[in-house]
Amino acid sequence: MEDDILTIEEVAKYLRVSERTVYDWAQKGEIPSGKIGTVWRFKKSEIEKWVNERLSSGARTSAADIVVQIKNILSPERIVFMNHQTKRDSLVQLAQNLATAPQVKDAAELEAEILKREELMSTSIGRGLAIPHVRLSSVTDLVMSVGISQCDIMGFQPVDDIPVRILVMIAAAYNQHSYYLKTLSFFSSRLKSSALRSALLESRSPMDAYGLLTQ
Repeated sequence: MEDDILTIEEVAKYLRVSERTVYDWAQKGEIPSGKIGTVWRFKKSEIEKWVNERLSSGARTSAADIVVQIKNILSPERIVFMNHQTKRDSLVQLAQNLATAPQVKDAAELEAEILKREELMSTSIGRGLAIPHVRLSSVTDLVMSVGISQCDIMGFQPVDDIPVRILVMIAAAYNQHSYYLKTLSFFSSRLKSSALRSALLESRSPMDAYGLLTQ
């Protein structure tokens, strides 16, 4: 699976950018790619690594700005304690929770696109963390839900073989590309802290977890 070959169209769908953007990146050598004849092709494993590196090295914002952003896009009722062993069941439960946010106008589309995105490429970034994310025209503003699993979730194929236990699901409006990437980068970086991940897994209520994420 890790050596699956993707087309420009598939990479564009995964990254939520235009095919022209992927083509330009490939031409400039900004994204891992190769040519078969005259056609660009991309290794799934290399694109996943490239995305994770971009998330980890994204632009930083001030601590004050970050606290305001989290409180604007996350609330205690969108922190869910889960007990599903399968990736699909966990994603569906969290997507249904995220769909209760007023920013999400089409619950069925959100769930379908989250699952479709995951089929194309795993959103696991290692350390027991996955960040499923989509941009949709039916979402009016960026919003998120957090899932904390009481058991290991199978099926994410993590690069470090550590089973996923924490899910951060983010949905954004289609025109929020910059804010979307900054939010992905922030949570990818923030949750590198083993102390924070351990505290989240040991939390006993949504409010406890919310306090850890916003403090």
